[in-house]
Amino acid sequence: MLKSINLIKELLSDTDYEITNILKEPQNMEYEGTTFTINDTKYRSRLAKQTPKKDGYFVVFWEKDVNQRNEAYAYSESPDKIMISIIDKDLKGQFIFPKSLLLEKGILRTVDNKGKMAIRVYPSWEKSLNTSAKKTQAWQAPYFMNVSNKIDRGRLTELYFS
Repeated sequence: MLKSINLIKELLSDTDYEITNILKEPQNMEYEGTTFTINDTKYRSRLAKQTPKKDGYFVVFWEKDVNQRNEAYAYSESPDKIMISIIDKDLKGQFIFPKSLLLEKGILRTVDNKGKMAIRVYPSWEKSLNTSAKKTQAWQAPYFMNVSNKIDRGRLTELYFS
């Protein structure tokens, strides 16, 4: 089973919520690309990777077009939320981004914007960041949940379902 899906199941284990309709996205399996549903909310999930030369964690946001070329996710076809899990030794966390925010940040593709095929995420434990990374961390922070030591059920419900 995928580490990111196991983390989600672990986070939901003491709730009435259940993850269903798990579909693997073969083009992004290196990042554990999946879609799934919890209650009536649809999600797209990725596992971010640490890279050796830059702070933060890297994650891809692309799919193949009809000509088999990579393109950013389309806003019109995107699930309600995009979830990025980080599992780094004893550190665990999740970003749960609403698609409206990713549209606002130019990450999802529209008729007027080609979108981004990858981004870096900066969890709260990343401290020694350059100015650009600090700005990115600032807009990402409200959508991050550190679950390394304990799970804040209220925060989980807010991020997953509001």
